[in-house]
Amino acid sequence: MPSAQLPRTVFAMDPVHLPLLFPAQLLARLRRTAEIDPGFVVRDLRDLTDPAAAAALADAEVLITGWGCPRLDAEALTAMPGLRTVLHAAGSVRPLVGDALWSQGVTVSSAVTANAVPVAEYTLAMILLAGKDAFAHRERFRITRTHPGPAETAATGNLGRRVGLIGASRVGRRLLELLRPYDFEILLYDPYVDAAEAAALGARPLPLEDLLRHSDIVSLHAPDIPETRHMLDRERLALIRDGGMLINTSRGGLVDHTALTEELVSGRLHAILDVTEPEPLPADSPLYRLPNVFLTPHIAGSLGNELERLGLVVVEEMERIAAGRPLAHQVRHTDLARVA
Repeated sequence: MPSAQLPRTVFAMDPVHLPLLFPAQLLARLRRTAEIDPGFVVRDLRDLTDPAAAAALADAEVLITGWGCPRLDAEALTAMPGLRTVLHAAGSVRPLVGDALWSQGVTVSSAVTANAVPVAEYTLAMILLAGKDAFAHRERFRITRTHPGPAETAATGNLGRRVGLIGASRVGRRLLELLRPYDFEILLYDPYVDAAEAAALGARPLPLEDLLRHSDIVSLHAPDIPETRHMLDRERLALIRDGGMLINTSRGGLVDHTALTEELVSGRLHAILDVTEPEPLPADSPLYRLPNVFLTPHIAGSLGNELERLGLVVVEEMERIAAGRPLAHQVRHTDLARVA
């Protein structure tokens, strides 16, 4: 295909991510289906004082976005009158796209399904370690330097443990697949999933309050939307059994962190938190030093060599565009209300 017929395409993201998203082999593959300058990346879609950026955006038919790309609001879109497609080389497009983009009929694709893979893997690892009480045993071992006795391991183990998932999002569904080989009882709360679908996913559906009461481990995988803000408030956190574990790899805003901090400081609950509110927590937060809290700095999603998986999604979508085929990872406005 002559290059003149290739879709005019522009990178819009923090350029630091580009080499890992599109290593040489992937970049060469992308350039066979897109007219794109790999050395040219736009970071600010509103700053048109750079003539090269203004000209590239004015001609752009496809925008390849990623972390660091500003929101595609009406002001940003005025610079791209010919924009037809956005290919997002990251997770959820919720922070990126607004009503203006949807109303202009621009097609949006996201690598959110690929980004769900490492999040689900991280969560599975944490569920297994939590069931073995690995974090508490580590803390005790650091102090006592002795092996635990039977009394200290009586409540340890993953056989028959109840794991409650909040949200059958892409991460939630991938995690459900990964949990199948293990001897867990899986509970699920998702208002969009009926009993038949839950059974097909390998879970037993329950109302949220019942799931919290009956789960040993609760893992959050709901979308970050106004309706879910602080869905785990003080009253609902109190429903989790004494000694229960809360895992959050979704968004910090799903939990009332003031109430959660009180529960954790009291020692009644345990938590594995890859996301918090705010993020990061203030330097004087007690959660940094509590033995019943395992904090990580938002690492569950794609990092390092995992970014190439996101770039591959974009390259494959670009190949579909060039071949006149439908996108495989298209996101619709209605999708954002129910999936993370």
